[in-house]
Amino acid sequence: MESKTPPDQLIFHVAGRCQGDSLTPIDGLGLRPAMLAPYRELAALRHDFPIVLAAREGVPEFVRSLSSLVDAVLQDVAPRGIEGERLRRHALQLEEEIRRAVDLGVTGTLGELWEQAAATLGAREGETLEQVLRQASGALPADGELLGCSGDMPARLVTHAWRAAQRVKARRFQAELSRLVLRLSDILRAAFSHSQAGMQPQSLKESIGGPHQDAFDFDALSRIVAKGAPSDELPASRRERLVRTLGVLESQRFFVVAALADADEGDAFDFAFDNCAAAARAFRERMPQLTELVRALSIAELEADGRYIEAEHDNVFESFGEMSLTADDLARFPDYLVCIPPDRNDASENAGLLEMLSSGLPAKVLVQTSDLFEETSIGTGRFAFGVRSARLATAAMALGGMFVLQSPSSNLYALRTQIGRGLASPGPALFSVFSVPGPAAGGLLPYLVAAAALQSRAFPAFSYEASAGGNWAARFSLENNPRRDDDWPVENVEYVDTALQRVTEPWAFTFADFALCDARHSAHFACVARAAWSEAMLPAADWLALDESETARRIPYLLAIDGEDALHRVIVDLRLMQAARRCLLLWRRLQEHGGVHDSHAERLLALEKAAWTAAQVSLPATSATAPAASPASTSGAPAANGAAVAPADEAAPPAHSPDEAWIETARCPSCNECQLINDRMFAYDERKQAYLKDVSAGTYRQLVEAAESCQVAIIHPGKPRDANEAGLAELLERAAPFR
Repeated sequence: MESKTPPDQLIFHVAGRCQGDSLTPIDGLGLRPAMLAPYRELAALRHDFPIVLAAREGVPEFVRSLSSLVDAVLQDVAPRGIEGERLRRHALQLEEEIRRAVDLGVTGTLGELWEQAAATLGAREGETLEQVLRQASGALPADGELLGCSGDMPARLVTHAWRAAQRVKARRFQAELSRLVLRLSDILRAAFSHSQAGMQPQSLKESIGGPHQDAFDFDALSRIVAKGAPSDELPASRRERLVRTLGVLESQRFFVVAALADADEGDAFDFAFDNCAAAARAFRERMPQLTELVRALSIAELEADGRYIEAEHDNVFESFGEMSLTADDLARFPDYLVCIPPDRNDASENAGLLEMLSSGLPAKVLVQTSDLFEETSIGTGRFAFGVRSARLATAAMALGGMFVLQSPSSNLYALRTQIGRGLASPGPALFSVFSVPGPAAGGLLPYLVAAAALQSRAFPAFSYEASAGGNWAARFSLENNPRRDDDWPVENVEYVDTALQRVTEPWAFTFADFALCDARHSAHFACVARAAWSEAMLPAADWLALDESETARRIPYLLAIDGEDALHRVIVDLRLMQAARRCLLLWRRLQEHGGVHDSHAERLLALEKAAWTAAQVSLPATSATAPAASPASTSGAPAANGAAVAPADEAAPPAHSPDEAWIETARCPSCNECQLINDRMFAYDERKQAYLKDVSAGTYRQLVEAAESCQVAIIHPGKPRDANEAGLAELLERAAPFR
């Protein structure tokens, strides 16, 4: 270690102990990342929240932002010139007043809060202004419940959007059902009117309008027209089939059909649940009725068109059961909505979430998490930063056949189109959302905390739509992430130095900055006195870019501001920086899914460049050499020269000694747990399956921990290479089941 590294800073970084006069704990200082300095008065800034759940019939969008609605009103009512500018200024003041009210917990519709804000401004500016603003509210293109970026907002937004999607489905089903009921009723009515029962005097009288009934002798008319009439025009089997089918259609409980006389909304099934077990149970219990209804709809279609042939169709519908249902059949009926509260993610009733989604049950599931920091269950002293929640969406993508969206709550309005598409998709859908119920421990509003999670890559936004195409490029998208091609978003931070000169410095917002937003994790930071700032200190993003062998000589720090907007340098301990490194690793994995810095493409490009360079140097020499593989003719990416490569799937597995460390690469499910422990010891091959890259790059303890964490038990730690490693007796006992 270089002598210029201050010992007290080194001790804090490695051991987390704050000692010495130049370091102070940050508890009570009210520090926040310097990049958040412009957002101290969030209500004064125009952004996506509050949002309005559009409830007006005929409004094409199910949600609008307050800012967009105010802009729409001004475009309609604000005249040109000075008067128009004055109205615009007052309308923006009204918008700010509404935003402050929502941040304070005031609830209601946009129209109600508009009236209240107009009254508040009128009391300050005059009664005339209040009247003008009240009149302007009549130009609002949409009205509905107003929501801030609160903890319950995601569930209310998704529920509102789900209901909008179900109304579309209900209108389509109602039109189809009403048509079939009317057609079957017409067939039965026509058959009755041509039968002897339909030609009785009373039946004939009822078929004639009231004003004309006295003009006919219905007894005489019945004797004339009833001659030769059949007792029933319909065969008994067909009549029984039509009556039974009509009864099933009219008694169905999946939709409320207003056109039916017996329709009662209270008799309809409920499709909204707060846990997976209840939704799955309801689906199973209703399956016989759904099967019977699909069967009745199919029969009704054939009967309405006169295409039902008993000899052909009776056997088909006799054997019609649950296994006969197709995905298209299920897509005609309401989807099951499951909104899991943040504190119930790990509850037993939600343990079967992934199994329910993979089964094809038409469920739309919202999973909320409110904390991205949790301790790992493997080893000690390490952050797992929301493993169960933050990685849920990536696990669901691996199942295929569904729609998946992950986003913090602050980004949901920007992704409203994707939310609508996911709720309208025919198959299952998962919405994984990070939101906080109230201000963070450091005082930041929920909107800023959620936005910081997106900015820091702690909870990136992405969507996966299985039905969008046949490859990852069509299915996967890194939705709305800032600077998606980079490791971290970089923005300019402006401050005044000790010489009172303005300084502009580019600064990356990292996972460590996100942790600084939460006062619960203040123990991982220490404030450094300005006199102790040294060349050994390095911005956290630059520190993470170093090779691990070089990081030992540098101390990572963040820029932070206090309540008076004074600038501070805050150093970060090693434990949190390791969590930031793992966060970056997961972000890079998502980047590859999205086609950013694709390692396979970059490797092929390097090979093509090398082949092209060689061809330019010596064409004859190139022709005598085996040609380099091209992207168009290569089925898999070749390994880079000199790199260790796992055995190919087609090769026979070599025999391994119990004393040798090795991995069954062909069985790897690509869970990434081993790389999170040591990405220099473990790596992925071209098939994204793990192999042992360099056994000497880590400790025997890390080998054993990787074996214990492996989901399919394919890591075999063998015997330790270093006989002097601490705790070998315990480690050998733990390794025994895997050798």
